[in-house]
Amino acid sequence: MRRNTALALCLAPVLALAACGTPQERCISRNTSEYRTVSSLLAEVEGNLSRGYAWDERQVVRTRFAQCERVIRDHEGKAQISTYGCWRDYVDVERFRVPIDPAAETRKRDGLVERQAALTRGANAAVAACRAAYPEET
Repeated sequence: MRRNTALALCLAPVLALAACGTPQERCISRNTSEYRTVSSLLAEVEGNLSRGYAWDERQVVRTRFAQCERVIRDHEGKAQISTYGCWRDYVDVERFRVPIDPAAETRKRDGLVERQAALTRGANAAVAACRAAYPEET
């Protein structure tokens, strides 16, 4: 396992709860966001290269039969709920394969590896600084 991947795996549990986490976790999340973004993009590109294609998504509107309700008032003005069958539109997300240019993906991967290596030292320093600034009580 590469050292960069190990750092990403070590940060993952801490960053998963960053929004509602401790001050230390929020500090780490704030200061390692670019590193995490580059790591995520690198994982996606490596997956594309290993599969030979990329995934993309599109929204598709579909129609399905559903139960609808309406309020009907009787002659005294009391509300009665009536159900009936109706057609409703809903949005579905479809994943589909997209062909890739392996040479372009390889260049993209190489650039991301370089960028990740450049960010690793800063991310490690930020994690150490956050841990020093916000020690967690056990």
